[in-house]
Amino acid sequence: MPVLNPFRPTAGATPPQLIGRDGVLDEFRYGLNIRSGAPGLLTIITGVRGIGKTVMLNEAEDAALRKGWVVISETATRGFLERIGGEVRQYLQEYADKTPSRRITGIGVAGVSINTQVTPEAEQGWRQQTERLLRLLDENQTGLLITLDEIRGADRGELSQLAAWVQHFIREALPISLIFAVLPAAVSDLLNEGVATFLSRADRIDLQAVPIDAVQKSYQETFAALPVAISDEIYAKAAEATGGYPFMIQLVGYHLWQVAEGLDRPLTIADAQLAIDAAKRRNTRVVIEAALATVSAKDQQFLKAMAQDDSASRTADLATRLNAKKNTIGNYRARLIDAGLIEPAGYGLVDFTLPGLREYLRLNP
Repeated sequence: MPVLNPFRPTAGATPPQLIGRDGVLDEFRYGLNIRSGAPGLLTIITGVRGIGKTVMLNEAEDAALRKGWVVISETATRGFLERIGGEVRQYLQEYADKTPSRRITGIGVAGVSINTQVTPEAEQGWRQQTERLLRLLDENQTGLLITLDEIRGADRGELSQLAAWVQHFIREALPISLIFAVLPAAVSDLLNEGVATFLSRADRIDLQAVPIDAVQKSYQETFAALPVAISDEIYAKAAEATGGYPFMIQLVGYHLWQVAEGLDRPLTIADAQLAIDAAKRRNTRVVIEAALATVSAKDQQFLKAMAQDDSASRTADLATRLNAKKNTIGNYRARLIDAGLIEPAGYGLVDFTLPGLREYLRLNP
C-alpha cells in the first residue's frame, strides 16, 4: 500500500513534524499541571505570516485536551466574545449537574430540529457564566483554554473586556489559560492600548525561521518512507529553498514527494528543481500576491524601492529613491510593518519578512 504524502501546505494544518519547535510550549504544558497562576498559561505567540503561529495554537489545544481541559478556539473577528460566550454556555450545561439552563419548546423527529430556548436564569453575563464553568472544572482538576487567532484586527473593546475578565479569573485562582497569535507589529499596538498591563505580563513566544540543517534532517527522516533513492545534495538543495520558512517547508516537501512517489529510479537534481519551482509558484500565489493585495499602490512602490537592495534597506536611501520626505517614509514604514510585510532590521533599516517577496518584486517592477 503506497505511503500517503504527509506534507500539509495548508494554512493552520498540522505538519508531520514540528521542526525546530522543541520546547516552545514547555512552560504552557507545565502550567496545565499547575492549572492556575503559571506564567505559561498566558501566552502571546508572534511571528510573520506563514511562520506557524496557528500550528502552535493547534499544538497547545491538543496538549490541553490530552489533560482533560475544555478548549475554546476562536478567530478574533468581530463578535468573537459573544461566540466564546455561546460555547461557555454549552459547556456549562454539559458540566452542571443541577437545574438545566434550557427547556425544550418544540420537538421533531426524522431530521426535524429540536428547538430550545434559553431560560432567564441562563441570561447571565459572560463573566459570571465563565466563572461558574471554571469552578466546576476546578472541582474536576481540569481547566479552560481559550485560543485566539489573528488578533491584529480584533475589536479593541472586545479584547479589553476579555483581558479584564481573564485577569479577574486569575486573581480568583481559577484554572484559565489564554493564548493569542498575532503579527509582531500588532503586539506593540496592543501594548499601547487598554490591554497593555495584561499583555505585558504574558509569556511571549517569538517564532523564527527553522535552521536549514534541521529542515534537511527532517526531510531525510520523512522521505525514508519512500522506496526512492534521494541524495544528500538534493536534500540540501530542497532545505535551502525553504529558507527555513515553515509554510515553504511544507510546500517544498509536498511537491518533492509528489514527484518522487511515482518514480522507479533515483530522484535527480532536475526532479527536485521542478518540485522547488512548483512550491515557489504556489507560495507566490497563496502568500505573496495575497499579502500585496492588501496594501496600496504607494506602499507597493516603497516595497519595490526596497527590492533594489540585496539585504536590509536604509530608510534614508528609500527616501532618496522615492523623492519622499522623512515623515512620508515613516508612514510607509509603519503601515507595512503593521501589515506584516516588512520589519525593523536595526537603526534606520527595514527588511522583508516574506521569503521570495524581494525576488517577486524584482520580476514584477
